[in-house]
Amino acid sequence: MKITKSLFHAGVLGLSLLATGVMAAVPAAEADKLGKSLTPMGAEMAGNADGSIPAWKPLPKNAGSVDSKGFLSNPYASEQPLFTITAKDVDKYKDKLAPGQYAMFKRYPETFKMPVYPSHRGATVPDDVFAAIKKNATTTNLVSGGNGLENFDTAVPFPIPKTGVEVIWNHITRYRGGSVTRLVTQATPQPNGSYSLVYFQDQFVFRDKMKDYDPANPGNILFYFKQKVTAPARLAGGVLLVHETLDQVKEPRSAWVYNAGQRRVRRAPQVSYDGPGTAADGLRTSDNLDMFNGAPDRYDWKLEGKKEMYIASDSYKLDDPKLKYADIIKAGHINQDLARYELRRVWHVVATLKEGQRHIYAKRDFYIDEDTWQAAVIDHYDGRGQLWRVAEAHAENYYDKQVPWYALETLYDLQSGRYLALGMKNEEKSAYDFGFTATTSDFTPAALRQDGVR
Repeated sequence: MKITKSLFHAGVLGLSLLATGVMAAVPAAEADKLGKSLTPMGAEMAGNADGSIPAWKPLPKNAGSVDSKGFLSNPYASEQPLFTITAKDVDKYKDKLAPGQYAMFKRYPETFKMPVYPSHRGATVPDDVFAAIKKNATTTNLVSGGNGLENFDTAVPFPIPKTGVEVIWNHITRYRGGSVTRLVTQATPQPNGSYSLVYFQDQFVFRDKMKDYDPANPGNILFYFKQKVTAPARLAGGVLLVHETLDQVKEPRSAWVYNAGQRRVRRAPQVSYDGPGTAADGLRTSDNLDMFNGAPDRYDWKLEGKKEMYIASDSYKLDDPKLKYADIIKAGHINQDLARYELRRVWHVVATLKEGQRHIYAKRDFYIDEDTWQAAVIDHYDGRGQLWRVAEAHAENYYDKQVPWYALETLYDLQSGRYLALGMKNEEKSAYDFGFTATTSDFTPAALRQDGVR
């Protein structure tokens, strides 16, 4: 059942946000901290007091080897866990866990564990992206009451955020290589561990990486996304196309789907907010993809500040091409022996459904890695205020391309005992292929029919 609240209060809160959240750029003197006391991305340069979180030291592009399929070797393969958190001693570490992580130990006391390794802060992006981020700090502003951006360049509009919605915009716009093609799989295991795989072929291109991009007239598009289902046979040939906008209040996201059975293209307004995720068996919403995506307008965003927390990081072991999908997918949760957790600083943002708005999630708690602006954990609450789903991303630095992203996204349903795992590519013929080039004509509804031919 969706949540509905008073429409009267929506106007009051919306006007309040317009009055207080329109401007977001910081003074030049504050932006000058980037690359000095702050990393070029906006994280604290220094480690913590006891050294358990180190100072930022970016991974070099040659940190490891790259095999013929594009998979990276693990630069930390020789390290062993400092300790492993289990249900028996989880209370000792509760202050450094999200409520959702803690709940996983209680839901699966015999099998859920968190191997904690030495922390490394190696995430980096190309120098031109760092330069764009520094420019954004003094020029990018919020518009439409915080639901859009102006004067935005490339990635991370608010490296020195002051509000919760600014942190969320950093996640939404963070650098993911500019463009990529990828072959990935999705599993939705039953409580007993049985599952089937759905195979996707994705194309993802930010606007400034399009061949016909005009920087003098950037428009309102943030990126283009195309996703084709290649298996199983009953779903193969279906294609989703999304034009993601920067200001989704002024101009909502445009989406289309090609149905291979009907051989027709149709508009897909349901591909947003809590519309059903593609072939996800009801286990995720459209805005659960990439941990969170889309317009932030249905929530009020409160910045709680920073905290130290164990998050899944440097997940090269989980991305090893020697693994089979059956090695990863287990009953209740993924194989936690393959996971790697590190102590990091995260931004904590609480999203509460606005009065008068609808969504199956009445509240979300975001924990966002300060070094990458990627959501690491998101707790989802239902309309009764009960913790419902726990999203956990297993991050990886694609160091050869200087791209922080995910090796695997998981979304655990604490009530049903089922979960979703998205992004596995271990058994595929290639890893991510960054540097994909295209024109806007490749991302038109007319192009979908050709893409959907089986």
